[in-house]
Amino acid sequence: MNNNRRRRAVFEEPTFWQSFSDMMSALTLVFILIIAITLAIYRQKTMDLERTQTELNTAKQELELARKDLDRYREEIEASNKELADSLAELQTAYEQAALTQEELDSAHRQISTAQQQIEEAERQIAAAQQQIETAQQELADTRSELQDIVGVRTDIIGELQSRFTNSSMTVDPQTGSITFSSDVLFEYNSAELTDDIQSTLREIIPMYLGVLLQDNYLPYIAEIIIEGHTDTDGGYNSNMLLSFNRADSVAKFCMDPDNGLSQDQIDQLQKLLTVNGRSYSDPVYEAPGQVNMAASRRVEIKFRLKEDEMIERITEVLNGQGNAEE
Repeated sequence: MNNNRRRRAVFEEPTFWQSFSDMMSALTLVFILIIAITLAIYRQKTMDLERTQTELNTAKQELELARKDLDRYREEIEASNKELADSLAELQTAYEQAALTQEELDSAHRQISTAQQQIEEAERQIAAAQQQIETAQQELADTRSELQDIVGVRTDIIGELQSRFTNSSMTVDPQTGSITFSSDVLFEYNSAELTDDIQSTLREIIPMYLGVLLQDNYLPYIAEIIIEGHTDTDGGYNSNMLLSFNRADSVAKFCMDPDNGLSQDQIDQLQKLLTVNGRSYSDPVYEAPGQVNMAASRRVEIKFRLKEDEMIERITEVLNGQGNAEE
């Protein structure tokens, strides 16, 4: 028993080396643990660093992309701003043009209104012109009818005058119905006083000629009875004008004298129609081209003018009026 106790005591009593060994083991274990922990921390840090580096690179790439996007957005914004400025300028121009267009529209409305008024006025004028044309056409038809009657009357008057002067030395012009007296028979040289010898002849011829013209069936168609004096080309124009007029006037006064064959009623009618003219040598008689027949040029003519001339003038006026109205 004592031996067991001694043996147990020997084993139970610690020794120095045993303690040192235990301590070294413990330190080694701690060191290993520290190294393991350090390696684990290092590995973890390394992984974290790599992950962080990766994230940083990714962030840089994203930042670069974001910068590019930002630049693109900036360019787009600048382009948008330019487009906006252009749009504002166009809008301002459009506004100004719209204002101008409104003025033009108002002006166009005024012009249209004026044009409509002009059209209405033109339509009234056309209607009035149409009425004038219809009236003129009726007047023209009436005038033509009257003219046809007058043409027939001229033929009748000339025919009756020729019949009256069949046995007379006086000749009636078949175209105009005029009669012509030689001034050498009617007057002395350079005189406007009728000779005594011719007065008896005139008392026979004048009533016979004027009596036809002043008949009731012809009188409405007579526009004018003309006594016209002419001279030859000897002497001055003015002196011959006075002489030719005085000679025609002497014949006219002879016709107006109731002692020379015309009744007072005929004289009254003659006064309304008679015209006395002096023509000097403005209408000489030629016996050959350029050669004046001096004796034949000295003459007094009695002639008449029917209203056909007035009718022709009226027809011309009507036709001109129609032409102007149609224009």
